[in-house]
Amino acid sequence: MGGRIIARRIFGLLSVLVIAGGLLSGCARDEIEAPKRTDDRVPVPRKSSILAVPINVDTDALRKLLEREIPRQLWTIDQHSKRCVKPQQVKIFGAKLKVTPPISCTIRGVVTRGPIRLRGVGRDIIADLPIEAKIGAYDVGGLLKGETATGAALAHAKIRLSMTSDWSPSGTIRIDYDWMQVPGIDFLGQRITFVETADQKLQPIVAKLERSLPRELAKMNVRKHVEALWGQGFTSILLNRDKPPVWMRLTPQRLRYGGYEMKGQQLRLNLGLDAITETYVGARPDDPRITPLPPMEPVSTGDRLRLHIPVVADYAELEPVILRALQKRAQRPFKLPAAGDVTARFDKVTAYGTTGNRIAVGVTLAIQPKALNVGETRGIIWLVARPVNAANSARVRFEQLEVNGDTDGVGTDIILELGRTGAFSQAIAASLTQNFSRDLEKLLGKIRRAIENKEAGQFLIRARIDRFTTGRITAYGQGLYLPVDVEGTASVTFRPDAKSER
Repeated sequence: MGGRIIARRIFGLLSVLVIAGGLLSGCARDEIEAPKRTDDRVPVPRKSSILAVPINVDTDALRKLLEREIPRQLWTIDQHSKRCVKPQQVKIFGAKLKVTPPISCTIRGVVTRGPIRLRGVGRDIIADLPIEAKIGAYDVGGLLKGETATGAALAHAKIRLSMTSDWSPSGTIRIDYDWMQVPGIDFLGQRITFVETADQKLQPIVAKLERSLPRELAKMNVRKHVEALWGQGFTSILLNRDKPPVWMRLTPQRLRYGGYEMKGQQLRLNLGLDAITETYVGARPDDPRITPLPPMEPVSTGDRLRLHIPVVADYAELEPVILRALQKRAQRPFKLPAAGDVTARFDKVTAYGTTGNRIAVGVTLAIQPKALNVGETRGIIWLVARPVNAANSARVRFEQLEVNGDTDGVGTDIILELGRTGAFSQAIAASLTQNFSRDLEKLLGKIRRAIENKEAGQFLIRARIDRFTTGRITAYGQGLYLPVDVEGTASVTFRPDAKSER
């Protein structure tokens, strides 16, 4: 057994000597040209997102309409009663006898309202109308000097809005009473209520309000606000400022209406923006061309943010990463079938994209077989391969591997054999895996933090990343590209008075 091992080593040494002798005798190979360099760009896929975009509209015009059209004095009370004071009775021999007749009087009063306050309940805008009645008794048979009393109630004008296809609001209004007890006044022994009178008196006011409502709603300039939002949506939002700069470009497609709610004294319109989202690494992309505001469409279910984030590794940044990995591997000898243990020193790495979406890696090195008493042989190895990975993995391996090289001495074939060993290509692939894993984690962390509460000119973005997936790695002239798709939810608040970020 030991004799066979010794024989193989001697045979390997003789093979190296034959290779060296052939090269020294003048059998020089042609000079190897570097692989062709390409300049193709990383593609920018377009994703469709639905962003929740609430905008606020001042309801002051609506409040002024109600204040103007609903008079302060709602109606007056002037009625004659034959029984303002009940007959007085005495009981004689078990029977009740009237000793005074019923006393009549005239009841006069006025019903007024106080300041109107707007609030929201579900899809209704509620205008609270505080109502107060003051009444007095007059001509009370000459027996009473006059009695007065007051009563209060609360009426509600309920306004419900809708939106036409051209983004003009319309609405209906009705009076409602949420009273547990019918409001009235206990006066001179009788209960005087004014709900029926209130309903009767307020109905003409409601009819007038309904005629005035469209005109006053137009003064809220809803379409103007929506058009401003639409126009400003054709923009790019900075997701990460540097290392590397990352921009999300929005191209609105549709604007959907999902109802409204009152927030304080402002009307919040809940809109959904269907937009194409594109992510660029590097300089700020040009803004898309603004298109006219489309007709209103009903809101779709849910708001989903979809981003495509290209994780692009510049070859200049990859070169020192690959060099460090090879130098670390060179701390141990490479075992070659023909030459045994070979020590290597790696001095320089050149990397770029080449044809067929492959990467070209040129490694300048020096080798020395331990079994030969010769000096170092310096040369360059060109590795050309297609980097591949599994879906949702940043681990890189190589396919379609080609190795060529040149030397200044006798070790060309040994250098080529070194380049074709798994240890050499695996060291390069492992360095790329480490780089992409680190870059991906850092970039996603930056973007996650950036969009959680991001001020971007006229927009305030609040987003949450729920999941992300990674695609297939590809070599382009621009860099080594790992596609990452992100999904989450996003709310974008539009602030028309803020300055745009450029």
